[in-house]
Amino acid sequence: MTHPEILAPAGSMESLTAALRCGADAVYGGGKLFSARHSAENFDSDQLKQAVRLCHLYGAKFYLTVNTMVFDPEFPALEQLIREAVLCGVDAFLVQDFGVLALIQQIAPKTPIHASTQMTIHTPEGARWTKEHGICRVVVSRELSREEIAAICQSGIEVEQFVHGALCMSVSGQCGLSAVIGSRSANRGRCAQACRLPFSAAGNSTYCALSLKDLCLVPYVRQMKQDGVASLKIEGRCKRPEYVAAAVTALVQARNDKEPDLETLRAVFSRSGFTDGYYTGKRREMFGTRQKEDVMRAKTVLPELAQRYQKPHSIIPLTMRATVQAGQPAMLTVTDQSGNTVTVSGDVPQPAKTRPTDAEQLTRQLGKLGGTIYTLHALTAQCDGVSMLPTSALNALRRNCVQAMDALRIQQHTPYQTLCPALPLPEVDANVTAPKFHMLLNQWNKVASILAKKTEMAAIWLPAFVAASVPDEMRDRVRLTLPRFCADEDLIRNALKAAKALGFTGLVCENAAHIRLGKTYGFSLYGGMGLNAANSRCLHFLRQEGVQDVLLSPELTTAQTKACAGLPIGLYVYGNQPVMTMRNCPIREEVSCRSCRHQLRDRTGRIFPVYCDKTCGTVTMYNALTTWMSDKLDTLTHAAYWLLDFSICPDPLSCYDAFVHRLPSSTPITRGLFQRGVE
Repeated sequence: MTHPEILAPAGSMESLTAALRCGADAVYGGGKLFSARHSAENFDSDQLKQAVRLCHLYGAKFYLTVNTMVFDPEFPALEQLIREAVLCGVDAFLVQDFGVLALIQQIAPKTPIHASTQMTIHTPEGARWTKEHGICRVVVSRELSREEIAAICQSGIEVEQFVHGALCMSVSGQCGLSAVIGSRSANRGRCAQACRLPFSAAGNSTYCALSLKDLCLVPYVRQMKQDGVASLKIEGRCKRPEYVAAAVTALVQARNDKEPDLETLRAVFSRSGFTDGYYTGKRREMFGTRQKEDVMRAKTVLPELAQRYQKPHSIIPLTMRATVQAGQPAMLTVTDQSGNTVTVSGDVPQPAKTRPTDAEQLTRQLGKLGGTIYTLHALTAQCDGVSMLPTSALNALRRNCVQAMDALRIQQHTPYQTLCPALPLPEVDANVTAPKFHMLLNQWNKVASILAKKTEMAAIWLPAFVAASVPDEMRDRVRLTLPRFCADEDLIRNALKAAKALGFTGLVCENAAHIRLGKTYGFSLYGGMGLNAANSRCLHFLRQEGVQDVLLSPELTTAQTKACAGLPIGLYVYGNQPVMTMRNCPIREEVSCRSCRHQLRDRTGRIFPVYCDKTCGTVTMYNALTTWMSDKLDTLTHAAYWLLDFSICPDPLSCYDAFVHRLPSSTPITRGLFQRGVE
């Protein structure tokens, strides 16, 4: 049974140093752009080189995060970052965007790629898809139980699991709350953490219904190791280095079967304590906020934690062989535990006037390795008994040997990859036609009321779980939808088998697993909002996957949607946009299911609809304002279709009539992000 890797966050050089000196096997950090933690200090080009070299000196790895959604004009800067990172010797890239995945594989085909948790991989089928597409590791969703993660570990790909740190209320990659409220996109690394602000189902102006306690799975390291988890990941690129030191220390202790220091870990940062609710399947009492007592406890442990990483720890034992012979330059050969060997020469020894240099003196002087990562394990001396080297010469010999060993260790641990040119995207026949209406609903009886009066709907989107209610003659117009998150893959499989047997042919894919399952059962594939499609490279990638059209991310402006080429596109022009996909219900936690009114109110009085999907066990929160582009459709004629989302509309027919006839909306509306966009 192999030791799982301890992977620490490096939001700054100080945090990276703390991680390495406390025993991390790898760190992950971002550049100044394209990082899912834009507010962290992050690394510029020179700092990135320094960070990677320091990691490789320790024998650790550096994974670069390029795990954001990228827009078309940004790809030249992204390509430059990728090339610089490869030349620095980064050990892997973390990605979310399919377009970024395609670019890295084109220009740096040998560099390992990890699927970020932003890619929403949470099932074995999703993991198999990543492996088939050249990804070597998947960061699984934080909402999974032990059994669900263990099943993914059996899919033949490395699994990286978050084991400590902050928990988002929404499934990663499926949160639009910060974007719709303040144009700061979580998918772009600019999340404003709106979920930590007051929300309440009961009108409590101070209650934070969307704030979870921090995750802590340190006590479960042994069983994660047994299940085959390859990497134990600490969240916290925006946290201080003392936090990193405490978390790495606790994980090292647990991995070595020692009692982890959870008290210090909780003191340095927590939100009313920790939770293991997703991992154990016991999802009650997972909610919490940062309290005054939490802040005060941190002050008591920060000084001691800071001391843990102030100086390098002597962690690499060296074996030395020194030669002091008359008439020859002194020689020192050093070998580390991995077999790396260097030899340096020094001054020619002088005839001894008093005491000749001997093994005792060499051991004492050459063993002074403080301030380095080395410690003297053993020294063999060959001395002639008549010659001596002054202390300054011995110090120089030791210093030069340490520098040579540093350089060799960095070289030995640095991957050297081939860079290739980025090829232009192929031309694709746009085949522009007038946009058609598609509508999204959750029940067939609501569809029927519209179709009885209106017939110009080109496609109807309905959940696969209600497929049996659709009349035979309408099934060719239906695109089946699947939940963005559903850990029960057998449930999805059975629904698709049944739908295929009924004659359905179209499937809307919300994540990578859906693409693989759709192909398995012979469906025509279409891209949904959950894919976060936002650039032409992504669209070309999806075309190669067999996807026939795609609903673009609602975080794009009108101009940005016009730049996306490679597939026919759909645009979300009406509806209450889903802004959170959750596996824990905030309303149940606050007021119980019996008192549920399907809404949360924020501190400004806005009401956000909330509905649960009992079939797959998820909860969706929707935007408080209805996206309404009825009078702006003439600016969106480049789309292949316009999506009307009636999934939570109580009277879809009235909503449809109001939209197509451009009647004033009876509810507050928003233009979405078509005009203001996101950071």
